[in-house]
Amino acid sequence: MKQRVKVRSLFISDVHLGCRYCKAEELLELLKHYQPDTLYLVGDIIDGWKMKKNIYWTDTYSFILRRIIGMMKAGTKIYYLTGNHDEFLRHFTPQQFGHLEIVNEVIHESVDGRKYLVIHGDIFDQFTKNAKWLYHLGDWAYVTALW
Repeated sequence: MKQRVKVRSLFISDVHLGCRYCKAEELLELLKHYQPDTLYLVGDIIDGWKMKKNIYWTDTYSFILRRIIGMMKAGTKIYYLTGNHDEFLRHFTPQQFGHLEIVNEVIHESVDGRKYLVIHGDIFDQFTKNAKWLYHLGDWAYVTALW
């Protein structure tokens, strides 16, 4: 295997592991090629909504998790930011497990010193907060369209 490219930060969002239609193979290929100092997993990495109904898990999903653990072992700081599909993790925030930190928000500082708030956008979605049934209906329609 070629040497991994060292990068300062890598941001990944809305993977939806547990959903049949996530792009797991593509994500695994991406993760194989990079070794970030900091990895930001910006919400909906695991799709708790789908897995609550029935568990769909492939070897590729497990390889992704193993690669992320490998990054941690190599010293990568990982922020797992909660989203609406993995909201079950919000009950545990903030929580730190070595190089892994589960949070609702974090500040990223760029090379030139600018600071950015990193969050999952569901906190601005009124459907998520006030009409979850409508949100689930939209999610069902999306999955049906993919099928």
